[in-house]
Amino acid sequence: MLVYQDLLTGDELLSDSFPYREIHNGVLWEVDGKWVVQGAVDVDIGANPSAEGGGEDEGVDDQAVKVVDIVDTFRLQEQPPYDKKQFVTWVKRYIKLLTPKLEGESQEVFKKNIEAATKFLIGKLSDLQFFVGESMHDDGGLVFAYYKEGATDPTFIYFAHGLKEVKC
Repeated sequence: MLVYQDLLTGDELLSDSFPYREIHNGVLWEVDGKWVVQGAVDVDIGANPSAEGGGEDEGVDDQAVKVVDIVDTFRLQEQPPYDKKQFVTWVKRYIKLLTPKLEGESQEVFKKNIEAATKFLIGKLSDLQFFVGESMHDDGGLVFAYYKEGATDPTFIYFAHGLKEVKC
């Protein structure tokens, strides 16, 4: 199994269990998330509650909770939304911190395509949810989520160059 960690903080943000699609010349990865029900256990033991004198409401309250699989699996922490000025400030700082950690061709591809990727994200800014890794470190990368038109499950966006592949 492969886990993708934030290059700056070491937080686990993604794994190969969630296939990605490269967009914007590989600078961004797009990953499909899913809403899942956690904690609900529906056990059918074959008994007929009405024949046994039990009612519909009898049983255990499971405390079922709906969560997004990626957010839950990697313990992502939602952040307040950014306006354009805050986002541009964050991106500039992120580029400054990330670029020296990239080597050779990877650094060149990142520098060449980051502007278009940033413009793409700015265009979606009002639709984005913002997440950080479990450590909630200020210098780490952001993970973005949005809903494609008509979709009931979120799509996540990662800065591909900000991820480090680790074999588990």
